[in-house]
Amino acid sequence: MKVLELIAPSQFAVTEKPKPQPKADEVLIKVACCGICGSDVHGMDNSSGRRIPPMIMGHEASGVIEEVGAEVADWNAGDQVSFDSMVFCGECDYCERGETNLCRERQVMGVSCDEFKRDGAFAEWVVVPARILERIPEGLSFEEAAFTEPLAVALHAVNLVKVKPGERALVVGSGLIGLLVIQALKRAGCSEVVAIDTDQRRLDLAMTLGATGAFLPDQDCGAEFDLSMEVVGAAPTLEKAVKSVRKGGRVGLIGNVVAVVPLALQWVVTREISLIGSCAAAGECTEALEAIASGEIQVKPLISAIVPLEEGADYFRRSREGKEGLLKVILKPSLG
Repeated sequence: MKVLELIAPSQFAVTEKPKPQPKADEVLIKVACCGICGSDVHGMDNSSGRRIPPMIMGHEASGVIEEVGAEVADWNAGDQVSFDSMVFCGECDYCERGETNLCRERQVMGVSCDEFKRDGAFAEWVVVPARILERIPEGLSFEEAAFTEPLAVALHAVNLVKVKPGERALVVGSGLIGLLVIQALKRAGCSEVVAIDTDQRRLDLAMTLGATGAFLPDQDCGAEFDLSMEVVGAAPTLEKAVKSVRKGGRVGLIGNVVAVVPLALQWVVTREISLIGSCAAAGECTEALEAIASGEIQVKPLISAIVPLEEGADYFRRSREGKEGLLKVILKPSLG
């Protein structure tokens, strides 16, 4: 089969690999679409230690089941599906509590590290454990269904901060996940959602998707928000998120571009600010598909390009350079 393979740090090639065979608890999916994730772009140089080449990335995918393993029930060839990126065991104490994203044996599709390697969906076919599958609602396109995982990430974060109707929220970082978080906050009942970003084009898009205000970092966006969502993971954006909420406010932490950042500890302590970390998703994929299908969350405006695997390396480069403001680039193996 044809794949887009990371053959060395920041180096890609379209290569031929054997078509994978599903194990007893897996299904074989004919890939229709797979989005390039920001974590793929940041990790392609292997600086994170989670994209060790050679490997096949890609975890934001949709397609059609072609074959099911011997132990798989409730799924059949021909079913249109997407899937979560997190492969959980389903048996540990975290999984039993529903915290599948914190599973002791967790693996991630399209990730290769010292602990495990799971090739992803930048390929014509991919094998996926049946327990992470999601059924695509009737009438939803494969392109839209490829947003299942990133939207689930946004919904998980918003669910964790427990929005109360009428609250005011600040979103620091209006990239792909930030724009989904903005919509999720409005859907959850926030009366105001203010966006901050360095790219005016993304701020303009934020406004069309429901933000009530949009500001560059050096502009005054107001203060005393009930909650803020930090979707970058860097020192300046964390400080902005922390110092913009009222006493007793909450800060949702989603971004993690760097491993360590300074924290305004006394500010957090003396104002009783709650910091709430959010990792991936834990059961929100079904909610994500329903929100897209119902029109509550818009994803089509976030698609920057739909291209074949052969153009994947170029779009990785362009995404890394950041000059074009690309949001979601979707690779389609069938276009090549």
